[in-house]
Amino acid sequence: MFCLSVVKDTIPLHPSTFGAPPADALIAALNKKYANRVLHTVGLCICVFDLSQAGEGKVRYGDGLLWYKVVFRLVVFRPFTSEVLIGKVKSSDEDGIRVTLGFFDDMYIPASYLPQPTAFDPNERAHFWIPDSPLTTATELLDTPLSSRMYIDQGEVVRVRVESDEFCDFEPGPPRAVDGVFAGVGKEGSGTGGRAPYLVCCSIAEQGLGPVAWWSGSQEEDGGEDGEGDEDGEGGETMDEG
Repeated sequence: MFCLSVVKDTIPLHPSTFGAPPADALIAALNKKYANRVLHTVGLCICVFDLSQAGEGKVRYGDGLLWYKVVFRLVVFRPFTSEVLIGKVKSSDEDGIRVTLGFFDDMYIPASYLPQPTAFDPNERAHFWIPDSPLTTATELLDTPLSSRMYIDQGEVVRVRVESDEFCDFEPGPPRAVDGVFAGVGKEGSGTGGRAPYLVCCSIAEQGLGPVAWWSGSQEEDGGEDGEGDEDGEGGETMDEG
């Protein structure tokens, strides 16, 4: 889920920071620039892990700032394919489900990656699953009694498997129309047309995935002596050149 990425940059320090140790001032400046920012093809930057190299500061004519050439390592969020994560349902619509990890909200479960048979209930604004049902169409599923439906409600804790991720490289031009569960994830005035710069596509169409409450009973029946097992995949350290 998290990895380390090597980045090179030239960072200015304001005269007001000259009294602090250069390394501390540089790390603070780098965190201000990179934290919570998506680097294309790299991932969501979390924070600076450490400084690998830092040159001697130089003053440029006319600005009074001290400029440093630095090489540093960033902690980056970029889950790998097939990694299992736990999040919460943020919202749902006919196209799928949006999941949040708390610090990252742009995870999506398209309707095709939901357990089948599944349908979207417009009154509850939630998808529901009916296990082992012979029904296949949404119309038939919506005619079933509520007691037979297993809803995926907003705020529910879900276990998901990462299928793919996507970086959106925005180009100048008119905003692009984005519909469904992928809409409304950009910031106003960002020029992104409502699309987030980094999206993660997930699935819950397998045994053990989906709302954690669905499977808690079966885990208890299997016996607690085996331990809880790993719920989250752990990403190894990845070194990428920025």
